[in-house]
Amino acid sequence: MLETEAEVAEFISGATQPLIIRGGGTRSVGRPLAGDVLELSGLSGVTLYEPGALTIVVRSGTPVREIEDLLGTENQRLAFEPYDLSGLSGASGISTIGGVMATNASGPRRIQAGAARDYALGVRFVDGTGTIIKNGGRVMKNVTGYDLVKLMMGSRGTLGVLTEVSLKVLPSVEQTTTLVIKKVSPHKAVSAMSRALSSPYEVSGAAWISGAVWLRIEGFSASVAYRAAALQRVLSPFGENYLMPDADWSEVRDAKPLHGLDNVWRVSVKPSDGPAILNALSSDCQTLMDWGGGLIWVGNTGGDVCATHTALQAHTAVLGGHATLIKAPETVRSSVSIFQPEASDIVLLSSQLRARFDPRQILNRDLLT
Repeated sequence: MLETEAEVAEFISGATQPLIIRGGGTRSVGRPLAGDVLELSGLSGVTLYEPGALTIVVRSGTPVREIEDLLGTENQRLAFEPYDLSGLSGASGISTIGGVMATNASGPRRIQAGAARDYALGVRFVDGTGTIIKNGGRVMKNVTGYDLVKLMMGSRGTLGVLTEVSLKVLPSVEQTTTLVIKKVSPHKAVSAMSRALSSPYEVSGAAWISGAVWLRIEGFSASVAYRAAALQRVLSPFGENYLMPDADWSEVRDAKPLHGLDNVWRVSVKPSDGPAILNALSSDCQTLMDWGGGLIWVGNTGGDVCATHTALQAHTAVLGGHATLIKAPETVRSSVSIFQPEASDIVLLSSQLRARFDPRQILNRDLLT
C-alpha cells in the first residue's frame, strides 16, 4: 500500500500497463477496467487545519467521515454535503475525500452553497508521466496561476492522481427544519420548489421524494422559525404543508429510496425539464428529484435495461442534459455508454487535455467511454 506522494509518483512513472485508480472503492462508476490497481487509501491524514481561516488540507485517501468528525469539534462542516453511494452500489469501502473531489460529489445543498469544486483551494496531484504538480494554495486569497484545481475536480482520475486537496470549510448551522408538502405531482413539485428557491427565505435543499416535496431551511433558530413560517404561507396554494425538524436529508443525498434496485441512473437537466424526464419513463421505474428538479435519480429492477438506458440518454440529450448509468450488472456496463455521449468539440478538448496530462493513456483508461 502506497503511503506517500513520492511513492505514487514512482509507481506511475514505472507503470508498464494501464492503472486503475482506487481510494475507498465506493465510486466505481463506468466500465469494468483492466490494469494494475493504484491503491490510495494509505495516503491518509490531515496535514493542516486552521479553523480561524476556514481551511483544511488533507491527503486524498483520508476518509470523509474522519474529516467531518474533526470539523465537528470546531463546529464546522463541508458545506457541499458530499454524497455517499456505497449503500446504493453495495460497495464495502469507505468514502475518501479524493474520490469526492475527483467526482465532484455534491449533495442537496449545491443549489445554495455550490458544488465540491467551488470549495477546492488547491491541489497536489501526479500526472500520467509521474510528475508531481501543485496548483492553487492553502488559503482563500491565493488565486494565482492556471486553474488546474477546477480542472481536476470531476476528472475521475483520468488527468492525474490527486494526492492532497486544500478545502474551504464553513461554520455549522444552529438549527434545521424541513417544510413538507405531501402527495404532489412531479410538475407541481417543480413549480413549488421553484417558487421556494426564488423566494428570499434561503432554502438550502429542494427535493421530491416518495411523492412529497422537501424544502430545507437552515440557520440561526430565530431566523429559521421566521423563514419557515413565511415559506409555509407562500406555498399554501400547492397543498397542505407542515414542518419536519428531524427530516433525514441523507435519504435524498444518497438516493436511499433506490437502494436495492438492480439498475440506477443519475440524470441532470434544467429543473423545468425534470417532469418531462419522469413522464418519459416506464411505470416500473422508481424516481427521486433533487436540486429543485435539476437532478433526477431513476432506478428499476429487471426489464430491458439497455432499452431504458438508450432512451433515457437520447431524451436527455434533446433537453441538453446528461444521463449517467450509476449501477447495473457488469454485462450491461460493458455494452453501453456509461456517460452521456459528448459533442464533438468537447470530445476534441477532452482528448487534448488527456494527451497533455496523461500522454501514455494509462490513468483510468476507457473509464469515460
